[in-house]
Amino acid sequence: MAKFYGVIGYGETVEIRPGVMSEVITERNAYGDLTKTSRRFEDGPKVNNDLTVGNSISIVADAYANEHFFAIRYVKWSGAYWHVTEVTVERPRLILRLGGVYNGPKAPVSSTP
Repeated sequence: MAKFYGVIGYGETVEIRPGVMSEVITERNAYGDLTKTSRRFEDGPKVNNDLTVGNSISIVADAYANEHFFAIRYVKWSGAYWHVTEVTVERPRLILRLGGVYNGPKAPVSSTP
């Protein structure tokens, strides 16, 4: 079983001004294990097939992760951002099932070194 250390992106919908909602992303680091590794190409009416991974990552959940597991949007793994399609709570761990490449909002890049 391979070890995992990486970034987990949590999304929260907030009202930025009256009547306008936006998703704000917060990133937190997590430790865990890569419990399943697989990939597949999904055929479709496009020129290029979509790459989808079926990986499962079991992370050790801290208090924040346990309270906000419903808000997990992505995992940064192997140099790419992957969409989390399913979260299973198995205390003290969370099992994250990854899907396709994540193209949604990300946390702002910090300008401090």
